Amino acid sequence: MVKSAPPPIVSRKPSKVEGIKENSNFLREPVATQILEDTTHFSEDAIQILKFHGSYQQDNRDNRVKGQEKDYQFMLRTKNPGGFVPPQLYLALDKLADEYGNHTLRATTRQGFQLHGILKKNLKTAIATIIKNLGSTLGACGDINRNVMAPPVPFKNRSDYQYAWEYAQNIADLLSPQTGAYYEIWLDGEKAISGEENPEVKAARQRNDNGTVIHDTEEPLYGTHYMPRKFKVCVTVPGDNSIDLYSQDLTLVVNTNNQGQLEGFNIFAGGGLGRTHNKEETFARLADPICYVAKEDVYDLVKAIVATQRDYGDRTDRRHARLKYLINDWGVDKFRAKVEEYFGKPVAPFQPLPEFKYEDFLGWHEQGDGKLFLGISVDNGRVKDEGSFQLKTALREIVEQFNLPIRLTPHQNLIFCDIEPDNKQAIQAILDRCGVVSDPGKIEPLVRYAMACPALPTCGLAITESERAIPGILELIRTVLDKVGLQDEHFVVRMTGCPNGCARPYMAELGFVGSAPESYQVWLGGSPDQTRLAQPYIERLHHNDIESFLEPIFVYFKKTRKSGEGFGDFCDRVGFDAIREFVAQYQPEPATVTIEPEPLTVATKSRRARYRVSLHDDLYNKVKATAASQGKSMTDLVKEALESYFQNLP
Repeated sequence: MVKSAPPPIVSRKPSKVEGIKENSNFLREPVATQILEDTTHFSEDAIQILKFHGSYQQDNRDNRVKGQEKDYQFMLRTKNPGGFVPPQLYLALDKLADEYGNHTLRATTRQGFQLHGILKKNLKTAIATIIKNLGSTLGACGDINRNVMAPPVPFKNRSDYQYAWEYAQNIADLLSPQTGAYYEIWLDGEKAISGEENPEVKAARQRNDNGTVIHDTEEPLYGTHYMPRKFKVCVTVPGDNSIDLYSQDLTLVVNTNNQGQLEGFNIFAGGGLGRTHNKEETFARLADPICYVAKEDVYDLVKAIVATQRDYGDRTDRRHARLKYLINDWGVDKFRAKVEEYFGKPVAPFQPLPEFKYEDFLGWHEQGDGKLFLGISVDNGRVKDEGSFQLKTALREIVEQFNLPIRLTPHQNLIFCDIEPDNKQAIQAILDRCGVVSDPGKIEPLVRYAMACPALPTCGLAITESERAIPGILELIRTVLDKVGLQDEHFVVRMTGCPNGCARPYMAELGFVGSAPESYQVWLGGSPDQTRLAQPYIERLHHNDIESFLEPIFVYFKKTRKSGEGFGDFCDRVGFDAIREFVAQYQPEPATVTIEPEPLTVATKSRRARYRVSLHDDLYNKVKATAASQGKSMTDLVKEALESYFQNLP
């Protein structure tokens, strides 16, 4: 049997995980044996194989008690190419979250859903339920091709978007594991009912092109060792960067002719964000333009790139195993040449593309076929009911009543598709009753464009808080912006509890990366369209020092920005030396409170004026504390105080 191990590296042994994969009998063991055991958790070897099946073993650190067994639970992740979630699957996930999970769903940054809090004894039932309701978790985690992303917006009158969805699904099928282990373990060998596979995809998988296929194995593309590390793919259209294309191992950009017919794809490769603190040999990296490929050759080229990483990716050091390191070490030219060997012929040169922009597609829109779509903002992807905010209830009612499909977005939001215009009012009524905002203009911009990973208490890699911390961090940022007179300013803020970068902080204008308990590494200078890598500005910042840290930087931004220049572009233009020089000489300005007049009538269509009042720090802090204790805004408190003062004047 030909194995998928890379050429031997002198005096270096493969990592332990490589042996676990080789001995797993194509992802069967030891999971198949241990799922039958009456225990609360799996062994370390089984944990590695369980990831391929779409689950991570975790424990709730909030519930750790010295001397007692950990509170073991499991996270399940679905694989939804292009973020597509049929209504039947959504309702099944919603029910599973209540019956076996922690009563929430979480939309991921790769357009899937995660279920948290599942116990080992319920894991098989949960996965089987997902499979039987048109879903899958296979390959959502592990050293394999992960969920294939595509723009979530359902423009039915745009052929390029139609092609992006089609090829996202086809490439997901092409790179899907072929082992029978998944159905043997979770459905007792029963093959799930699924759509008919595209004949071109099936033929491409079986075609032996210059070493891309491994013979006499259950896994013709992966072999016994699968990939050296995870492999991430997306398909998009020219100009649409809703999927963070530069952060992917492999990106395909649809190319159509003037009649809207598919001609081929531009190819990027080598992006990736995961890194390790204090390990300079690990780093975030943007994808490089590689080549152009005609549509009839696209599957063979994808196979060639996968085979190159499969056979030459580093299997000795998992920190150095992603495709980005292979391309960084080899250079693009050598990588392209090796891909051409597997491809069997020279590749075509990369074709010009327009500038890429980010858009989140929130709110009500026409989708081009007479129907509507609705993008709903989901803070950090967490679908839950909390007090008067009943997002989980609202989504369930809408899906139940109107049988609507969903597309998850790479920004952890969701889009309801195919809405009949006559149903708009009824859907809006449900959202209003449940306290869900559908008008993006009413969402605080800092919140709208922010992202955070789950981190504590369940993620085993988390160093500090992220999802639970970001609301307070955004409030601090807004306070500083208000203080320095930048009330209308906003930018992309992203936060992770560790350096693995699941919320893609290295592409943000302001990124926080967990570096110690209650502390973060701060990255500055990314693009608002996520087309430029940010850079680390400070290695460790305690969350109590965020306001004093940001104030001089924001003041410098206000004083020296160019007209219309955003915060990330400013930091990139002036450079960190200039920012540090200004910070070193900065003297805090008096704090300010913004006072607004009464709203103008809609008929004026004018923007409300804003006036600033300067206060010394001690008085500002007293106003801030008093407003907080009384549950009021600082502006309202100052207005009340001034009105009382003037009423008492002689």
